[in-house]
Amino acid sequence: MLLLGADLLVRGASRLATALGIPPLVIGLTVVAWGTGSPELAVGVKAALAGQPDLTVGNVVGSNIANILLILGFAALLAPLKVSQRLVRRDVPVMIGVSILTLLLALDHRLGRLDGLILASLFVAYTAWTIRESRHTRKAVVEQTKREFGADGETPDRHGRWPFFVAYGLMVGGGLCLLVLGSGWLVEGASAMALAWGFSELTIGLTVVALGTSLPELATSAVASARGERDIAVGNAVGSNIFNILAVLGVTAMVADGGIPVAAAALSFDIPIMIAVAIACLPVFFSGYVIDRWNGALFIALYAGYMVYLVMEGIQNAALTGFSTIMLAFVIPLVSFTLALLAVRSWRQR
Repeated sequence: MLLLGADLLVRGASRLATALGIPPLVIGLTVVAWGTGSPELAVGVKAALAGQPDLTVGNVVGSNIANILLILGFAALLAPLKVSQRLVRRDVPVMIGVSILTLLLALDHRLGRLDGLILASLFVAYTAWTIRESRHTRKAVVEQTKREFGADGETPDRHGRWPFFVAYGLMVGGGLCLLVLGSGWLVEGASAMALAWGFSELTIGLTVVALGTSLPELATSAVASARGERDIAVGNAVGSNIFNILAVLGVTAMVADGGIPVAAAALSFDIPIMIAVAIACLPVFFSGYVIDRWNGALFIALYAGYMVYLVMEGIQNAALTGFSTIMLAFVIPLVSFTLALLAVRSWRQR
């Protein structure tokens, strides 16, 4: 269901973008990102109404880390991803900014209703800004069409286009439904298996739930990369991260009674990791505006290390201290040095 839903979603979204004269990147940042981010929103609201809003922060932070390291990494392994300049100059800085804002708002160990209102308002503003930009782009496409096909701007296949819009819209909607259902069943099955194998609920929540709600993004970006719709693949990951922070945390903080509590461990480790991952996108994306296969392999290796840390923390393994020392003393400096080299090389080339 995940693969079929992702294929339908990518097909429908790419054709809808072409029919509307909107760049696939904008569709990936909006329709596709919001759709694949709906599991996180559903989990957040459900947890808030059930009196467990603290699950939301872990779900959002874990999903955002997975969206960059796992999803973009896996998609880049399938095929190198071309990154739009608009994404690097506008949307990635927005993702970094809202990630830092989350840390600042949560310094009092809680995201209250006012914080949620701020985040939700920023989501509305970002959405309006993206739609406004897409209209400017569509206007340019129309002008180009007029120059090519005459003053009326009619192309040979433009008559009777509404049935096609409806068909593409149904493909997008059907794909989203299959993604949500498939990811939900996979999370339930994986949770049951993990419990049967003796893992704690905390470990399951930190790993299976966060990864499971990112499965729609993983399936969609992988299929988009394999089908050559790489703007959708990258836009989906970045757009989902912005959606998760602004919409999921914002709505959940407003719905939850007393707001969302933020654990000290999330403030000191997980949220800074989320910010670092967002910042790491810039030098990688700037390097020729391409995410190469080796960049993808590096992302996946980092995500594997982060997952090992979560599992060891969940079972309170005695080796966790040594593992943390290795991460802080070797892996993180090495990765930082590599990203710095990428940034310097890209700057010298341009």
